[in-house]
Amino acid sequence: MTSSLFLGFLAVVALSLAVLCARFLPRRATAVVFIALPTWLLYVGLLAYFGVVRNPALRPPGMVYILLPVFIFVFLFVIRSPAGARVAISIPLWALLGFQVYRVGVELFLHELWHDGLAPRMVTFNGTNFDILIGVSAPLIAWLASRGQLETRLALIWNALGLLSLANVAARSALTAPGPLHILHSEVPNLAIGTFPYTFIPGFLAPLAVVLHVFAIRSLRRRLSKSAPLRSRIQKEAAV
Repeated sequence: MTSSLFLGFLAVVALSLAVLCARFLPRRATAVVFIALPTWLLYVGLLAYFGVVRNPALRPPGMVYILLPVFIFVFLFVIRSPAGARVAISIPLWALLGFQVYRVGVELFLHELWHDGLAPRMVTFNGTNFDILIGVSAPLIAWLASRGQLETRLALIWNALGLLSLANVAARSALTAPGPLHILHSEVPNLAIGTFPYTFIPGFLAPLAVVLHVFAIRSLRRRLSKSAPLRSRIQKEAAV
C-alpha cells in the first residue's frame, strides 16, 4: 500500500515539474526536460528494481551509479553553466521556492517507512530530520516573494538552511544504510534507499530539492547584483 501511494506521489511531483518547465522555459529547454526526466526516472527505477542499489557487495556501491551522475549534473549544469543561469531566471522565484512544498510528502513517507522497519528513526521528523520545516514554510516564502515583500538576504538564508537540512538527512541516510559507509548504528538499518520504489528519494526527490535551491540562489544573487548599482547611486545622491 505504501509503495503504491509513493509511486502516485512520485508521479504527481514529476508531472508538476514537467508542467512548471513547460509553463516558463523556452520550447527547446522544455523538450530536453521532457526527454531527460522520464529517462532518468527509468534509469533509477531499473537500478532499484533489479537490486543494483541494495547490493552491499558491489564495488563501487550501487548508489554510486545514481549519485555520481547527480553530482556531475548539479555541478556542471545547475551551478556552473550559463544555461543553468538562464533556467534560474526563466522560472519565477516564487515558483522555485513554492515547489519545495513537496518535501512535506517526502517526510510523511519517511515517517511511514520508519513504522514499516525500512528506515531508522533518526532520518524522520521524529528524530533529527528537520526537513519538513523547509517544506511547510515554502508556501509562505513563495507568497512573500510573489508580493515583492521577501527580503533577498532572508530568502538566501532560507535556501541555505534548506541545503543544510538536506545535507544532514543525506549524511544520516548514507551512514545508516548497509554497506561500507554503515557507521551510525540505529534500531534498524536504512533499507529504504536501496528498496524499490523508495530509491527515488535519493535518486530524484532529494536532488530535485537541491536543484531548486541552487536555482533560487542564482536568481537571488542576480537580483542582488542588479540592485547594488542602484543602491550605490541612491547613497551618492543622498550624500550630496
